[in-house]
Amino acid sequence: MNNVYLDFETYYDTQVSLSKITTLQYVHHPEFKIWGVGIKFNDEPTEWFGEDEYLDALQEISWEDCAVICHNTLFDAYILTQHLGLYPAYYYDTAAMARGLYPNQSASLKATAERVFPNDETMRKGEELVNAKGIRDLSPELDKQIGGYCIQDVDLTYAIFQQFIQTYPQEELDVIDLTCRMFVEPKLTLNSELLITHKEETKQRTLDLIEKSGVTRDVLASQKKFAEHLESLNITVPTKKSPNTGQQIPAFSKTDSAYIQMQNMYPEYKHLWDAREAVKSRLEETRAQRFLENINPDGTFPVPLRYYAAHTGRFGGTDSLNLQNLPRGSVLRKALTAPEGQRLFVADLSNIEARMLAWLSNQQDLLNAFAAGRDVYSEFASQIYGKPVTKADKLERYVGKTAILGLGYGMGHEKFRYTLKVGTPSVDITESTALSIVSQYRAMYPNIPQLWNAFKYHLFTMAVTNKDSKVPYGPLFIKSKAIELPNGMHLYYPGLIYENGNHMYNSGKTMVKTYGARLVENVVQALARTVIVEQMLTVHKMPEVSVVLQVHDEIISIGSNINPDETLAKIIDIMKTPPLWCSDLPLDAEGGHSQQYDK
Repeated sequence: MNNVYLDFETYYDTQVSLSKITTLQYVHHPEFKIWGVGIKFNDEPTEWFGEDEYLDALQEISWEDCAVICHNTLFDAYILTQHLGLYPAYYYDTAAMARGLYPNQSASLKATAERVFPNDETMRKGEELVNAKGIRDLSPELDKQIGGYCIQDVDLTYAIFQQFIQTYPQEELDVIDLTCRMFVEPKLTLNSELLITHKEETKQRTLDLIEKSGVTRDVLASQKKFAEHLESLNITVPTKKSPNTGQQIPAFSKTDSAYIQMQNMYPEYKHLWDAREAVKSRLEETRAQRFLENINPDGTFPVPLRYYAAHTGRFGGTDSLNLQNLPRGSVLRKALTAPEGQRLFVADLSNIEARMLAWLSNQQDLLNAFAAGRDVYSEFASQIYGKPVTKADKLERYVGKTAILGLGYGMGHEKFRYTLKVGTPSVDITESTALSIVSQYRAMYPNIPQLWNAFKYHLFTMAVTNKDSKVPYGPLFIKSKAIELPNGMHLYYPGLIYENGNHMYNSGKTMVKTYGARLVENVVQALARTVIVEQMLTVHKMPEVSVVLQVHDEIISIGSNINPDETLAKIIDIMKTPPLWCSDLPLDAEGGHSQQYDK
């Protein structure tokens, strides 16, 4: 394929700006206007094509034979596909690659250029764009200025790409391509009627709860006024230390244990607690509106996922939509639909992190339980309660599940107790009971605490080893301030040092403490993510479906409604097959198909 490096320059002002509205809203805004585009074809010199030239220049390119390369491809390729109807064969994104190579650090073109070319002052992003702010029609002089600015951006993107492509794993490049396609070539549709009804019902429910509470919205919304109202009811207001001022403030966060305890002490004021929560959290109403505002004119719904949003490589939300937060059974989830004549196939990896932890620690009895399809949560709950626990014993099994999912990363008894108390359902256990459960877990699965200790020593190796050192550990390589993953990506710990009894590394904003169990958590999450994205790419290669979304451990794809059970069975089979680097990892998956995302 030929490589086309490009960067669009477009009209913006104080309101019509990507800092104010989403990419979709910006490109489809009545004020949207393309000033021009910078294009570099392979290694040829970059050219600027202004307002009267850019369309002809773009249409001369045989896009079916070209890969497009931009810095923030979700923006430029969205203009290319949704505004101009031009579809490249492949999508690269140097901003996404920067996040993969420098997690938790700025992936802006300016920051990336400074990081990649620290000693070359010619490789710097210009500032001329601000001169055109609010100007719809560029004068010849300003057009020349913006053209030069754009050429520099394209040349920077080209130079950065030449550096990154040398070592970037092809599989990860395919993940970037697929992530871009979800947004710029969307296949999902949206049930607008369902969302509008949900939004109005949510709004009315809030109004009903406010009326039922007997106080006004501003009392419920204000910490000070709400505290004064509680004191008038002879309720002692719980307090906590402010992280900003150090002063005592009301503890009214829904996760504050003192606030939860107060609500439990005064169930007769449930109408007040419910109204306060409804007023403080307009999330459902706001998110429903955002979904409705982000539909393409053709009815498709672009999926904005941020590649490598987390240190461990997990996806995140972007463009004011967090599609990684779609609770099961929620209306937001159900509003995502397949077009007429097609189905959504949703497949979910079961207990992937718990399985990966057992595999990495070689906790064979736990692996055998997973391989046999036994209910590990119920089995550990049976150990806790000293009696058989099944899925029918929901409360007991929930405690067992919380233990299996939480205690594998070194959680102490106090945090375990708190986690149960603020969870759903809320379970209140004594300190001694929590301590007993933690001890039971560590005694029952001793290889897991041993794994924490092993990685504690790996931290020392990572802190002091030279940059060329490479120590194998299972599917990993322990390196200087990094761990190499089996797919060629890395978990980075820049600036890792051992100081005053603690290991600290630079998170991009501050020095962060880490330790053996925390490192295990990072590695397990990164390995689980590696499994999921490999499976996602395999599913996407199926002729029957296209992957349109990935949420945590779920892969969501769209395909024909002909023989859907057979299609789903093929997807499940792919997700039950472990990668070669962990061929003995017992995987399991379940799924379903429907017109809407309702699993």
